Amino acid sequence: QVQLEEAGGGLVQAGGSLRLSCAASGRTIENYAMGWFRQPPGKEREFVAGISTSGNDLYYVGSVKGRFTISRDNAKNTVYLQMNILKPEDTAVYYCAARRLRVTTTPADYDYWGQGTQVTVSS
Repeated sequence: QVQLEEAGGGLVQAGGSLRLSCAASGRTIENYAMGWFRQPPGKEREFVAGISTSGNDLYYVGSVKGRFTISRDNAKNTVYLQMNILKPEDTAVYYCAARRLRVTTTPADYDYWGQGTQVTVSS
């Protein structure tokens, strides 16, 4: 079992930055692909970014490319999402998730989820 806990959410003005972290416990995540997802109010959960087990392969949804950066520190059992130039449409609950093998963009493919952290971007 892998337990995931997100932190770093909050309220920020448009154009600002936040850094989310996802700390894992119970098992090392070095063999897990990791993903960040978000769920805006009244909408379905959507893929934001993913990182391979090695950290060499990064994946982003088009709307965040160039603004968000996913990274991982396997020694700390932690994954990060640096979010810059935030926009009101980035407002959502952000979740990290883990699955074996490769990154996918489908939430149902992931085995472990955190409880989420709220990100609110004001205009």
